[in-house]
Amino acid sequence: MTIAEFLPDEIVTIRDLLRYTVTTYNEAGLYFGHGFPNAHEEASYLILSTLHLPFDQKDLWLDASLTEQEKDKLFTLIKRRVTEKVPVAYLTHEAWLGDYRFYVDERTIVPRSFIADALFNDFDNWFDEPESVKHVADLCTGGGSLAILLALLFPQATVDAVDISNDALDVAKINVAQYRLEKQVHLHLGNLFEGLPKNRHYSLIISNPPYVDAHAMSSLPAEYQAEPNLALASGEDGLDHVRRLLKEAPQYLTKNGLLVVEIGHNRSALENAFPHLPFLFLSLPGGDDYVFVLRREDLV
Repeated sequence: MTIAEFLPDEIVTIRDLLRYTVTTYNEAGLYFGHGFPNAHEEASYLILSTLHLPFDQKDLWLDASLTEQEKDKLFTLIKRRVTEKVPVAYLTHEAWLGDYRFYVDERTIVPRSFIADALFNDFDNWFDEPESVKHVADLCTGGGSLAILLALLFPQATVDAVDISNDALDVAKINVAQYRLEKQVHLHLGNLFEGLPKNRHYSLIISNPPYVDAHAMSSLPAEYQAEPNLALASGEDGLDHVRRLLKEAPQYLTKNGLLVVEIGHNRSALENAFPHLPFLFLSLPGGDDYVFVLRREDLV
């Protein structure tokens, strides 16, 4: 799709540009699954973020005039979003989990996780003595967002964050540095547990692994296809990574350690594959079927 060229006087204010962008988004049939529910919310974010204006004060700026330089920059981004179906986070190089901002680019998946909701909701209360938690791990860390949230939740703990992609770990390194957590969050290259330090046991292991099944991979919207395939696909039924997590976790958990895993829309497939395991699914703002918890004793 080619975005129409406008004469300088046809789009003057942020309000003009926002209306134009929403219309263009809707005509292009874009998919919204990276943090914003609809065209209006995403277009507002793209415009205000690019202009370095606070998103929560949009009404203050709607009738402010745009400079020609600002219009040129914004038109370029809007055109890429519409014609290339690039996720908006790759255009602004930022993504948010709650109030926490993370750098992101095409080297890693856009941060989004139901586990973040769990960590925001007093997850430390799962432990009788949260201050006694010394080691936690994040497997398939991607850009490091969940590892950083773990570090903030358990400031006394060492966080080991593992990913199979060097590119993703390069992005994670940027985020860890931005939060000044280099001494607490340690990044490791490896395939799930293979990346963890030897002979270390964890009170908590979390993972938001790849979990898209083969059928869904074949029909993903273009916005998801723009992300690294390595971070999405997990075999025929979407459970390849989860099988390894369930099998190997007991070797790395402390006696009362917890395993927390996001499985997307695979709850039925998971419970059918492992009918003997007492999965506890967390009730979260985004839904009740997406994140499970198991104790080490459940897995042994």
